[in-house]
Amino acid sequence: MNKLLWTLAVAATLCGLLTPHADGAQLLPPAKKAARIKIIKGPELESASDYLTIIRWTTNNPGGSDVHYGIVQYGTDPNDLSQTAKNPIRLNRSHSETVFRVRLQDLKPRATYYYTVTSEESNGKNDGVKSTVNKFSVPGSGQRIVAELPLPVPKTK
Repeated sequence: MNKLLWTLAVAATLCGLLTPHADGAQLLPPAKKAARIKIIKGPELESASDYLTIIRWTTNNPGGSDVHYGIVQYGTDPNDLSQTAKNPIRLNRSHSETVFRVRLQDLKPRATYYYTVTSEESNGKNDGVKSTVNKFSVPGSGQRIVAELPLPVPKTK
């Protein structure tokens, strides 16, 4: 009986030591914030249909927390951008630029929408960059617009 208890105690101890625990994971401190964040490219329409539209833009890497949110404020009146779409993104600390992509859903077919973009850290602190007002038109039902993405240029030696 004692041998069985001792075997169970040793097995339980080994399982506890060999099983990974979340409290043992290392969390990195927030990355250094960029001195000035600016929109490098865009914002622009990546694709649009009557059920899903994607707006994309590129900024220099804002730093701070690893999780950021791309935010699009939009509406059919350029003076009333009261609708908001927000999508998360995880920053790559080794990249100098960050591409934000935000999904807008259930837009009216054949309507023109106006929008601005911004971004914020996961704690709600704004990155301090905001675009001017831009616009796009939603295609008719069953139609789709897809922006042409530039192909990467191979490096020559």
